[in-house]
Amino acid sequence: MQQNKQFDERYLAFGAEILKLLPQLPQNKVGAHVSDQLFRSGTSVGAHLQEARAAESRADFVHKMSMALKEMREAKYWLDLMSRADMLSVEILSGFLKESDELVAILTRSVITAKAKSDKRYLTPQTEHVRP
Repeated sequence: MQQNKQFDERYLAFGAEILKLLPQLPQNKVGAHVSDQLFRSGTSVGAHLQEARAAESRADFVHKMSMALKEMREAKYWLDLMSRADMLSVEILSGFLKESDELVAILTRSVITAKAKSDKRYLTPQTEHVRP
């Protein structure tokens, strides 16, 4: 339970920091596009995690966790693109890039674990050697 709170807090903090970062982007067409994309992906991760906490089934949980991972990877992409395009200084983006790498890794492990637990439920002694 405590680990879930720390997990949730970290993704909430990431979303909040994204909201603080967005006004620093250039006020032009490129900045508006990147800002919109990062706004959507960077702030939706935590919401998907909260939905996963209320999942109606193991499959629903895996799906919602996978959606959170998808959004986190997208946010990481936009941060990497901003860095590559020199839209903001390295000093500003370095913490975001490090945190996004770590959050993607955490979610990836979580999704893999959830899928493995889900797969085990459907294996019987007769089908244990068969994997999709």
